[in-house]
Amino acid sequence: MTTPPPTASPQETAPAPARRRSLVHHRDFRWLWAGDATGQLGAQLTALVLPVYAVEHLHATEWQMGLLNAAETAAFLVIGLPAGAWVDRMRKRRVLIVADLMRAAVLAVVVASAATGHASIALLVAAAAAISVANVFFDVSHQSYVPGLVGLENIVEGNSKLQATQSVALVAAPALGGALLRVVAAPALIAVTVVTYLFSAFGVGRIAHRETTPSPEDRRPLRTEIAEGLRFVVHQPILRRIVATTSIGNFGGAISAAVMVIFALRTLELDTAAYGTVVSAAAVGGLTGAFTADRISRRVGEARVIPISALAFVPAAVLTPLAASLPLSPQVVLVVGGVVLNFAVLVYNIAQVSFRQRLCPPALLGRMNASVRFIVWGVMPLGGLVGGWLGHALGVLPTLWVAAAVTALSVLPVVVSPLLGMRDLPVPTPDAEAPR
Repeated sequence: MTTPPPTASPQETAPAPARRRSLVHHRDFRWLWAGDATGQLGAQLTALVLPVYAVEHLHATEWQMGLLNAAETAAFLVIGLPAGAWVDRMRKRRVLIVADLMRAAVLAVVVASAATGHASIALLVAAAAAISVANVFFDVSHQSYVPGLVGLENIVEGNSKLQATQSVALVAAPALGGALLRVVAAPALIAVTVVTYLFSAFGVGRIAHRETTPSPEDRRPLRTEIAEGLRFVVHQPILRRIVATTSIGNFGGAISAAVMVIFALRTLELDTAAYGTVVSAAAVGGLTGAFTADRISRRVGEARVIPISALAFVPAAVLTPLAASLPLSPQVVLVVGGVVLNFAVLVYNIAQVSFRQRLCPPALLGRMNASVRFIVWGVMPLGGLVGGWLGHALGVLPTLWVAAAVTALSVLPVVVSPLLGMRDLPVPTPDAEAPR
């Protein structure tokens, strides 16, 4: 009798797991990454130059700076919710391109007005409001576009790379802008941002991936679709806590941002180059967070890392007003606080954004992201107005202490929650569908 051949063990027959290729080899992601890099550079230059231009050249008051700060995010409060439903009906790639072109056009108007002597605070506020409209559509489309472009299994890597790019821009742009402001006029730097947005539109335009949009026959009333996005957010217990922390933290951050440039240039008497260096050096924390977030999440736990990183917001916020009284260089104190804050924010954001993208059904991504943005960014124009009013009524330093107190309150929803006792965040079932 012939002896049968030995049966192979499972270890011998199971195929080796396929090694996931880096998104560096993904052509369409490379174009998105390149476009995002130049767009982020332009955004960070604009964020530095516009307030400095308002304070130093147009002699803006605390209240006017509050208005300018509020205008920069006003659209998230005004059109944030319907924007998500609109984006879910559109080709997101096209929305990204149009938003970039709109931002370039608005900033070109600012440059032209400065060159002809017609610049004013009112014009800057109007320009900031117009750019905020473009930012709403770009931001919602961008976060909703990435999962479909790279696949759910690559979301954390994609978000980490895009956040790293933003952090590099945060490091490079303020230092470059602060140095250049010594030798060139602010409108010249704003003109540079026009070019960066144009290149961003070109990069996104080179993406070959084409989306399939829902059939017009499947559309329902706008109000119904908006409600679905909000319902998804508020009915997810963990997501609800994360949104609460982010919203309160952004409110405190907006109060601080309304008077920050005045605090640095007038109270601490830094020049524009020194202030640019502070912002740039502080952004190193964000760059470090972007490159280490994935590793930290795996070691600490993707759930636990959210409250732990949020706790670091508090000392960072307190160091800002302390820069006026500690027996140390104000620049050093601001840099240390900024490094801690940017590191914590990047680790926190990568964890919670990746969680949101995995949890949400693809058909609902635009409305979910818009609902979250409406809640967490919609408070920022209100915070800007509060910061401007407090700066005018109480002074810059008390306003910064109020902002620090609000930041301390913001961490409670995620710290006093099950997240500290969890390692992994929940994942959706494979057959999860968007609510109808």
